Amino acid sequence: MGDLPILWSFRRCPYAMRARLAIQSSGQQVALQEILLKDKPDAFRAASAKATVPVLQDGAQVIDESRDVMLWALERSDPEGWLDMADEGCALIDRCDGPFKTALDHTKYAVRFPDLDEEAEREKAMVFLRDLNDRLTDAPFLMGRSRTMADMAILPFVRQFANTDRAWFDAQGLGPLTRWLDDFLNADRFRAIMVKYPPWQPGQDQVVFP
Repeated sequence: MGDLPILWSFRRCPYAMRARLAIQSSGQQVALQEILLKDKPDAFRAASAKATVPVLQDGAQVIDESRDVMLWALERSDPEGWLDMADEGCALIDRCDGPFKTALDHTKYAVRFPDLDEEAEREKAMVFLRDLNDRLTDAPFLMGRSRTMADMAILPFVRQFANTDRAWFDAQGLGPLTRWLDDFLNADRFRAIMVKYPPWQPGQDQVVFP
């Protein structure tokens, strides 16, 4: 099998989820090393000064941005054509990673931001979600009839937002968006990337993913 690239990951992190989704789709195997964010191993901290997941080590190359990890995998193999999308798809990911993620954090972790209005922050997130819902009204995926990187980069964050209060989310009348999310959550590919592994320890047997 040789020396596999190493993927440092944390199961529930949406950034790490999108990285695992792209690696899974590409078929590129990696050595998956799960960490606990509250107890980061020294080898992980040495790999990247950012010390945030995901981090991919491919020989001397270190990639510590989740979108770059997705591209690293898909540029090697893209059997589902995730990279076949217009620039608009990249713009959607930018909005997800920028204003939407900021509003999501202000909502999910509202206690950390006592100076902000939680309802106002949630409404900022909803602006993006309504735009996604409109896109999904006449097509099964964000860029049309086919799944692309935009869908798979954004879905983990929509999941995170929905999970802050799923009953409230379901009551917002976002039918197409909710179906898109639930189709993802019920898919084998999602279950496969969410398998639980014990935290990595030096000297342990290699976990090959996928």
